[in-house]
Amino acid sequence: MIKLVYCVWRREDVSQEEFHNYWLNTHGPNVRSVAEKINALRYVQSHRVDTPTNDAMRQSRNMTAPYDGITEVWFRDEAHMNEVTASQQGREAGLFLIEDEARFINLEKSCLFVTEEHEIFDLR
Repeated sequence: MIKLVYCVWRREDVSQEEFHNYWLNTHGPNVRSVAEKINALRYVQSHRVDTPTNDAMRQSRNMTAPYDGITEVWFRDEAHMNEVTASQQGREAGLFLIEDEARFINLEKSCLFVTEEHEIFDLR
């Protein structure tokens, strides 16, 4: 199993409230509507929480400003993820999502990459 991780910054002309509302209530359902077309098995949004704890942790490590959030999308494997570009409906779904992302995400500041999870522990 592999995962696409997308670290997102909101557009400067979009307020934090608008950003989180659109991401959760519009973009999320849009991704769900094309999940099969893009071969996505799981989709999770993690919205940054504004808390003094963030500043304290960041300052203790001398880190840069945090992203507004991250998205994680799971696929069976890289070939499964890349199959999307082989079909017209997959390419159209991908373009649909990119156009939607451009409405609220600063694409130039954001980043995405493919990862493989290595679980070290789960104490739930």
